[in-house]
Amino acid sequence: MRLGAQVSVSGGLTNAFVNAQEIGADTLMFYTKSNRRWQAKPISEKDAQAFKETAAEYAATIYPNVVHANYLMNLGSPEEDKWEKSYHSLVDEINRVAQVGLKLMVMHPGSHMKTGEETGLAKIAQGIRRALAETADSAPEVVICLETMAGQGTNLGYKFEHLAYLIEHIEGGPRVGVCFDTCHVFTAGYDIRTQEAYDATMAEFDRVIGLDHIKCFHFNDSKYDLGTRRDRHEHIGKGFIGSEGFACFVNDPRWADHPAHLETPKTEEDDEGNKTEMDPVNLATLRELIK
Repeated sequence: MRLGAQVSVSGGLTNAFVNAQEIGADTLMFYTKSNRRWQAKPISEKDAQAFKETAAEYAATIYPNVVHANYLMNLGSPEEDKWEKSYHSLVDEINRVAQVGLKLMVMHPGSHMKTGEETGLAKIAQGIRRALAETADSAPEVVICLETMAGQGTNLGYKFEHLAYLIEHIEGGPRVGVCFDTCHVFTAGYDIRTQEAYDATMAEFDRVIGLDHIKCFHFNDSKYDLGTRRDRHEHIGKGFIGSEGFACFVNDPRWADHPAHLETPKTEEDDEGNKTEMDPVNLATLRELIK
Protein backbone atom coordinates (compact mmCIF):
# COMPACT_ATOMS: atom_id res chain seq x y z
CA MET A 1 0.00 0.00 0.00
CA ARG A 2 0.93 3.66 -0.39
CA LEU A 3 0.94 5.14 3.13
CA GLY A 4 0.56 8.85 3.80
CA ALA A 5 -1.47 11.49 5.56
CA GLN A 6 -3.60 14.56 5.23
CA VAL A 7 -1.14 17.45 4.84
CA SER A 8 -1.29 21.23 5.00
CA VAL A 9 -1.07 23.44 1.91
CA SER A 10 -0.60 26.62 3.91
CA GLY A 11 1.48 29.02 1.85
CA GLY A 12 0.69 27.34 -1.45
CA LEU A 13 -0.58 24.08 -2.94
CA THR A 14 2.92 22.86 -3.81
CA ASN A 15 3.77 22.79 -0.08
CA ALA A 16 1.70 19.62 0.10
CA PHE A 17 4.65 17.71 -1.34
CA VAL A 18 7.20 19.38 0.93
CA ASN A 19 5.11 18.54 3.98
CA ALA A 20 4.48 14.98 2.80
CA GLN A 21 8.18 14.40 2.24
CA GLU A 22 9.01 15.70 5.71
CA ILE A 23 6.84 13.05 7.37
CA GLY A 24 8.01 10.24 5.10
CA ALA A 25 4.73 9.82 3.22
CA ASP A 26 4.28 7.76 0.04
CA THR A 27 1.03 9.59 -0.81
CA LEU A 28 -0.80 12.69 0.34
CA MET A 29 -4.29 14.09 0.80
CA PHE A 30 -5.18 17.77 1.06
CA TYR A 31 -7.92 20.38 0.72
CA THR A 32 -7.77 22.79 -2.20
CA LYS A 33 -9.66 25.32 -0.07
CA SER A 34 -10.84 25.72 3.53
CA ASN A 35 -12.85 22.70 4.59
CA ARG A 36 -15.09 24.86 6.80
CA ARG A 37 -15.94 27.77 4.45
CA TRP A 38 -18.18 28.02 1.41
CA GLN A 39 -16.22 30.73 -0.39
CA ALA A 40 -12.84 29.99 -1.88
CA LYS A 41 -10.29 31.88 -3.88
CA PRO A 42 -10.10 30.43 -7.40
CA ILE A 43 -6.97 28.46 -8.21
CA SER A 44 -4.96 30.55 -10.66
CA GLU A 45 -3.57 28.91 -13.76
CA LYS A 46 -0.10 29.77 -12.47
CA ASP A 47 -0.70 27.93 -9.19
CA ALA A 48 -2.33 24.99 -10.96
CA GLN A 49 0.62 24.65 -13.31
CA ALA A 50 3.09 24.91 -10.43
CA PHE A 51 1.25 22.10 -8.63
CA LYS A 52 1.31 19.88 -11.73
CA GLU A 53 5.03 20.48 -12.21
CA THR A 54 5.77 19.72 -8.57
CA ALA A 55 3.62 16.59 -8.72
CA ALA A 56 5.65 15.47 -11.74
CA GLU A 57 8.89 16.01 -9.78
CA TYR A 58 7.62 13.78 -6.97
CA ALA A 59 5.81 11.32 -9.25
CA ALA A 60 8.17 8.45 -8.44
CA THR A 61 7.93 8.80 -4.66
CA ILE A 62 4.64 10.46 -3.62
CA TYR A 63 1.60 9.08 -5.42
CA PRO A 64 -1.32 8.64 -5.99
CA ASN A 65 -2.62 11.84 -4.42
CA VAL A 66 -6.11 12.71 -3.26
CA VAL A 67 -8.21 15.81 -2.59
CA HIS A 68 -10.76 15.88 0.24
CA ALA A 69 -13.87 17.98 -0.41
CA ASN A 70 -15.08 20.46 2.19
CA TYR A 71 -17.25 19.40 5.13
CA LEU A 72 -20.06 21.92 4.64
CA MET A 73 -21.71 20.27 1.66
CA ASN A 74 -24.89 18.35 2.42
CA LEU A 75 -26.77 17.10 -0.61
CA GLY A 76 -29.14 15.27 1.74
CA SER A 77 -30.44 18.56 3.13
CA PRO A 78 -34.20 19.23 2.89
CA GLU A 79 -33.46 23.00 2.79
CA GLU A 80 -33.48 24.09 -0.84
CA ASP A 81 -30.97 26.90 -0.44
CA LYS A 82 -28.53 24.66 1.47
CA TRP A 83 -28.94 21.93 -1.14
CA GLU A 84 -28.24 24.33 -4.03
CA LYS A 85 -25.24 25.79 -2.24
CA SER A 86 -23.94 22.26 -1.62
CA TYR A 87 -24.49 21.31 -5.24
CA HIS A 88 -22.60 24.30 -6.63
CA SER A 89 -19.83 23.72 -4.10
CA LEU A 90 -19.52 20.11 -5.28
CA VAL A 91 -19.24 21.16 -8.92
CA ASP A 92 -16.53 23.65 -7.92
CA GLU A 93 -14.66 21.02 -5.90
CA ILE A 94 -14.69 18.57 -8.84
CA ASN A 95 -13.38 21.21 -11.23
CA ARG A 96 -10.63 22.25 -8.80
CA VAL A 97 -9.41 18.65 -8.60
CA ALA A 98 -9.25 18.49 -12.39
CA GLN A 99 -7.52 21.86 -12.54
CA VAL A 100 -4.56 20.59 -10.49
CA GLY A 101 -4.38 17.38 -12.53
CA LEU A 102 -5.59 14.88 -9.93
CA LYS A 103 -8.30 12.21 -10.18
CA LEU A 104 -9.49 11.13 -6.73
CA MET A 105 -11.77 13.30 -4.57
CA VAL A 106 -13.17 12.10 -1.24
CA MET A 107 -16.52 13.45 -0.05
CA HIS A 108 -18.90 12.77 2.83
CA PRO A 109 -22.22 11.59 1.38
CA GLY A 110 -24.42 13.85 3.53
CA SER A 111 -27.11 13.84 6.24
CA HIS A 112 -30.85 13.42 5.91
CA MET A 113 -31.65 15.95 8.67
CA LYS A 114 -34.55 13.87 10.08
CA THR A 115 -36.29 13.46 6.71
CA GLY A 116 -35.43 9.74 6.66
CA GLU A 117 -32.68 7.67 5.09
CA GLU A 118 -34.52 6.92 1.84
CA THR A 119 -35.30 10.58 1.20
CA GLY A 120 -31.78 11.68 2.07
CA LEU A 121 -30.10 9.06 -0.12
CA ALA A 122 -32.32 9.94 -3.07
CA LYS A 123 -31.42 13.64 -2.78
CA ILE A 124 -27.70 12.85 -2.52
CA ALA A 125 -27.83 10.61 -5.58
CA GLN A 126 -29.70 13.28 -7.50
CA GLY A 127 -27.10 15.92 -6.67
CA ILE A 128 -24.02 13.85 -7.46
CA ARG A 129 -25.56 12.51 -10.68
CA ARG A 130 -26.27 16.06 -11.81
CA ALA A 131 -22.79 17.26 -10.79
CA LEU A 132 -21.08 14.49 -12.73
CA ALA A 133 -23.14 15.37 -15.81
CA GLU A 134 -22.23 19.05 -15.46
CA THR A 135 -18.51 18.25 -15.18
CA ALA A 136 -18.44 15.54 -17.86
CA ASP A 137 -16.41 17.79 -20.17
CA SER A 138 -14.44 19.86 -17.65
CA ALA A 139 -13.40 17.02 -15.31
CA PRO A 140 -14.07 13.68 -17.04
CA GLU A 141 -11.38 11.76 -15.13
CA VAL A 142 -12.25 12.91 -11.61
CA VAL A 143 -13.61 10.08 -9.44
CA ILE A 144 -15.85 10.91 -6.47
CA CYS A 145 -14.93 8.60 -3.59
CA LEU A 146 -17.88 8.34 -1.20
CA GLU A 147 -16.53 8.01 2.32
CA THR A 148 -17.77 5.32 4.67
CA MET A 149 -19.23 7.11 7.68
CA ALA A 150 -19.60 6.35 11.39
CA GLY A 151 -23.33 7.13 11.53
CA GLN A 152 -23.36 10.06 13.97
CA GLY A 153 -26.60 12.00 14.04
CA THR A 154 -28.39 11.68 10.69
CA ASN A 155 -25.21 11.05 8.67
CA LEU A 156 -25.66 8.63 5.78
CA GLY A 157 -23.07 6.21 4.44
CA TYR A 158 -22.54 4.19 7.62
CA LYS A 159 -24.18 1.13 6.10
CA PHE A 160 -22.64 -0.55 3.08
CA GLU A 161 -26.17 -0.63 1.66
CA HIS A 162 -26.25 3.18 1.67
CA LEU A 163 -23.19 3.36 -0.55
CA ALA A 164 -24.48 0.59 -2.80
CA TYR A 165 -27.70 2.56 -3.29
CA LEU A 166 -25.79 5.74 -4.12
CA ILE A 167 -23.45 4.03 -6.57
CA GLU A 168 -26.40 2.46 -8.36
CA HIS A 169 -28.55 5.59 -8.52
CA ILE A 170 -25.77 8.07 -9.30
CA GLU A 171 -25.13 6.07 -12.46
CA GLY A 172 -21.62 7.47 -12.62
CA GLY A 173 -19.84 4.30 -13.69
CA PRO A 174 -16.06 4.65 -13.22
CA ARG A 175 -16.46 8.19 -11.86
CA VAL A 176 -17.85 6.92 -8.52
CA GLY A 177 -15.89 4.93 -5.95
CA VAL A 178 -15.48 4.51 -2.19
CA CYS A 179 -13.05 5.79 0.43
CA PHE A 180 -12.87 3.19 3.21
CA ASP A 181 -12.37 4.87 6.61
CA THR A 182 -11.31 2.31 9.22
CA CYS A 183 -12.55 4.26 12.27
CA HIS A 184 -15.90 5.00 10.66
CA VAL A 185 -16.51 1.46 9.45
CA PHE A 186 -15.59 0.05 12.86
CA THR A 187 -17.79 2.32 14.95
CA ALA A 188 -20.60 1.85 12.41
CA GLY A 189 -20.60 -1.79 13.49
CA TYR A 190 -18.29 -3.68 11.11
CA ASP A 191 -15.54 -5.50 13.00
CA ILE A 192 -11.99 -5.39 11.59
CA ARG A 193 -9.95 -6.16 14.74
CA THR A 194 -8.80 -9.66 13.81
CA GLN A 195 -8.04 -11.50 10.59
CA GLU A 196 -11.29 -13.45 10.88
CA ALA A 197 -13.36 -10.31 11.51
CA TYR A 198 -11.55 -8.41 8.75
CA ASP A 199 -12.16 -11.19 6.23
CA ALA A 200 -15.85 -11.28 7.12
CA THR A 201 -16.26 -7.50 6.82
CA MET A 202 -14.44 -7.31 3.49
CA ALA A 203 -16.52 -10.22 2.19
CA GLU A 204 -19.66 -8.33 3.21
CA PHE A 205 -18.41 -5.18 1.49
CA ASP A 206 -17.71 -7.20 -1.63
CA ARG A 207 -21.17 -8.77 -1.53
CA VAL A 208 -23.02 -5.49 -1.06
CA ILE A 209 -20.85 -3.03 -3.02
CA GLY A 210 -17.90 -4.75 -4.67
CA LEU A 211 -14.26 -4.43 -3.58
CA ASP A 212 -13.33 -2.93 -6.94
CA HIS A 213 -15.11 0.27 -5.86
CA ILE A 214 -12.53 0.96 -3.11
CA LYS A 215 -10.15 3.60 -4.47
CA CYS A 216 -8.49 4.84 -1.27
CA PHE A 217 -8.46 4.48 2.51
CA HIS A 218 -8.42 6.62 5.64
CA PHE A 219 -6.38 4.89 8.32
CA ASN A 220 -7.59 5.94 11.75
CA ASP A 221 -7.81 3.98 14.97
CA SER A 222 -10.90 4.69 17.10
CA LYS A 223 -11.40 6.26 20.51
CA TYR A 224 -14.77 4.47 20.70
CA ASP A 225 -15.74 0.82 20.58
CA LEU A 226 -17.43 -1.26 17.91
CA GLY A 227 -20.90 -0.12 16.89
CA THR A 228 -20.96 3.07 18.98
CA ARG A 229 -21.45 5.26 15.89
CA ARG A 230 -19.01 7.82 17.28
CA ASP A 231 -16.36 9.50 15.14
CA ARG A 232 -13.20 10.18 17.11
CA HIS A 233 -9.85 9.22 15.65
CA GLU A 234 -6.98 7.72 17.66
CA HIS A 235 -3.33 6.97 16.88
CA ILE A 236 -2.67 3.68 15.07
CA GLY A 237 -2.69 0.77 17.53
CA LYS A 238 -3.77 2.96 20.45
CA GLY A 239 -7.54 2.68 20.01
CA PHE A 240 -10.24 0.03 19.98
CA ILE A 241 -9.25 -1.34 16.56
CA GLY A 242 -5.66 -2.10 17.53
CA SER A 243 -2.56 -3.06 15.57
CA GLU A 244 -3.81 -6.45 14.39
CA GLY A 245 -6.66 -4.82 12.50
CA PHE A 246 -4.33 -2.53 10.57
CA ALA A 247 -1.95 -5.43 9.87
CA CYS A 248 -4.81 -7.06 7.96
CA PHE A 249 -5.03 -4.07 5.62
CA VAL A 250 -1.35 -3.41 4.97
CA ASN A 251 -0.67 -7.10 4.25
CA ASP A 252 -3.64 -7.60 1.93
CA PRO A 253 -2.29 -7.86 -1.65
CA ARG A 254 -5.59 -6.58 -3.00
CA TRP A 255 -4.65 -3.09 -1.80
CA ALA A 256 -1.24 -2.89 -3.46
CA ASP A 257 -0.72 0.69 -4.72
CA HIS A 258 -3.94 1.88 -3.04
CA PRO A 259 -3.37 5.13 -1.10
CA ALA A 260 -4.16 5.19 2.64
CA HIS A 261 -4.09 8.48 4.53
CA LEU A 262 -3.86 9.18 8.24
CA GLU A 263 -6.37 11.58 9.77
CA THR A 264 -5.08 10.94 13.27
CA PRO A 265 -4.14 13.76 15.71
CA LYS A 266 -1.07 15.60 14.41
CA THR A 267 0.70 15.97 17.75
CA GLU A 268 0.81 14.38 21.18
CA GLU A 269 1.84 16.19 24.35
CA ASP A 270 3.60 14.54 27.28
CA ASP A 271 3.24 15.40 30.96
CA GLU A 272 5.93 18.08 30.67
CA GLY A 273 4.23 19.83 27.76
CA ASN A 274 6.60 18.57 25.08
CA LYS A 275 4.89 17.91 21.75
CA THR A 276 5.69 15.04 19.38
CA GLU A 277 4.81 15.15 15.68
CA MET A 278 2.70 12.02 15.31
CA ASP A 279 2.32 11.47 11.55
CA PRO A 280 5.86 10.00 11.27
CA VAL A 281 5.17 7.84 14.36
CA ASN A 282 1.89 6.49 12.99
CA LEU A 283 3.40 5.83 9.56
CA ALA A 284 6.28 3.95 11.19
CA THR A 285 3.79 1.90 13.22
CA LEU A 286 1.94 0.92 10.03
CA ARG A 287 5.15 -0.02 8.21
CA GLU A 288 6.28 -2.17 11.11
CA LEU A 289 3.13 -4.24 10.62
CA ILE A 290 4.07 -5.19 7.05
CA LYS A 291 5.24 -8.79 6.86
